[in-house]
Amino acid sequence: MFLEQITFTFSVIGVFVTGLFILSLILKRNDIADIAWGTGIFIVALVSYFSGAQGELSLILTVLAGLWGMRLTLRIYLRNRKKTEDFRYKKWRDEWGIWFYIRSYFQVYILQGFLMVVVGYSFVHVSVFGDSSALSFISIGGVLVWLVGYFFETVGDWQLDKFIASKPASDEILSSGLWKYTRHPNYFGEVTMWWGLWIMIVSLPLSYVALISPLMITFLILKVSGIPMLEKSFADNQNFQEYKKRTSAFFPLPPKT
Repeated sequence: MFLEQITFTFSVIGVFVTGLFILSLILKRNDIADIAWGTGIFIVALVSYFSGAQGELSLILTVLAGLWGMRLTLRIYLRNRKKTEDFRYKKWRDEWGIWFYIRSYFQVYILQGFLMVVVGYSFVHVSVFGDSSALSFISIGGVLVWLVGYFFETVGDWQLDKFIASKPASDEILSSGLWKYTRHPNYFGEVTMWWGLWIMIVSLPLSYVALISPLMITFLILKVSGIPMLEKSFADNQNFQEYKKRTSAFFPLPPKT
């Protein structure tokens, strides 16, 4: 059952990312991969729900995945629709030359598809090991943790969008609202949500295997494509360096004086 479920999920996502790759060739922009990240993981949740155990727990997990994934997809789409292709993808387009299409397919889309399933593994796990029993107190606690994360991500993004819309000076830094207590409230919220999802399924058999889901997203945000990449772009911004000295990088904490 487990191998069948994971194979089926990878197959569906493989078709999804291949379709995205073809669309990227038509549109001539690879940053649609960013737009599709949330949708892809929601698809993992939907596939898991409709092909596996359909109890209260799996239903709530799927609903939460939809709330998160569709909001993220819509936000990135609205942010990018009037812009040219993201500079990272433009750089790869120039650097990869004649190998661009092959590398793009495997290094952007196939890799992202793999990560969609790994990050969304909690949904696969509950489809295999879940049942129709009622929610436990631990699962309800996980929902509350998820809601805390969702608050930080949505409010943090809203405050950031509002700040950008005000057309600040090029070196001005957002340091109010949630951004007063953490330099990355949206990233904190993202990680918190995935740990909340894992707490929801912690009472299921072999739940330690599903740790790969929150651990992977935590690693990506803290060490790879999240905080390090973003803060590198502010290396020459003196205001950001001062902000960095007094504000926690991740966990919300009172600012240092």
